[in-house]
Amino acid sequence: MTGAPPGRERPRVPAQPAPAQPPAARASREPPAPAAGAPPAEPSPHRRRGPGIYGTIITAAVLAVAGPSESGTDLAVSVLVTLLVYWVAEQYSDLLGDLHGGHLPSWRSVGSALRGSWGMVSASFIPLGALLFAELLGASTTIAANVGLAMAVLLLMVYAWQAGHAARLTGWRLTIVTSLAAVLGLLMVVLKDVVILSMH
Repeated sequence: MTGAPPGRERPRVPAQPAPAQPPAARASREPPAPAAGAPPAEPSPHRRRGPGIYGTIITAAVLAVAGPSESGTDLAVSVLVTLLVYWVAEQYSDLLGDLHGGHLPSWRSVGSALRGSWGMVSASFIPLGALLFAELLGASTTIAANVGLAMAVLLLMVYAWQAGHAARLTGWRLTIVTSLAAVLGLLMVVLKDVVILSMH
């Protein structure tokens, strides 16, 4: 096969554009949009752990600032009311942030969101149970509150260990993550027994 004559270039064949994909093929690659009013997707274990950590911190904070004049029952009611207010307020703010397209969320999606964040309130059950049990045994309000606070700190350490373990932390990294929760709890104990009690 002979080449082109000298001084003349071979004509260039224009590149053929890639064939356009039909709309059905493009749509099959895109994730389907959630239907209006459909319940939210199941939260991941990391997100399910969040409300429990948040509720435990609030429980410990309320127990830390409790004065000796309150009874254990009044203190437990204060913790529960505080958590209920935080729980409803957070879900209400999320609800307003998710409004779009001229549609209101369905009752099913609202109920699913409330159930998914109920761990914020239920996280207080073990510390408050320890508080009321200590008071039932004759402990003063200060000692009973310290017992509940200690249980809250233990829960924080468990949550921290679970989060670190889920993140595949090992060795000294996992120890640091768990120890930070203990340091936070010790700071709350100091706040209660040194700062708050000195004000009463």
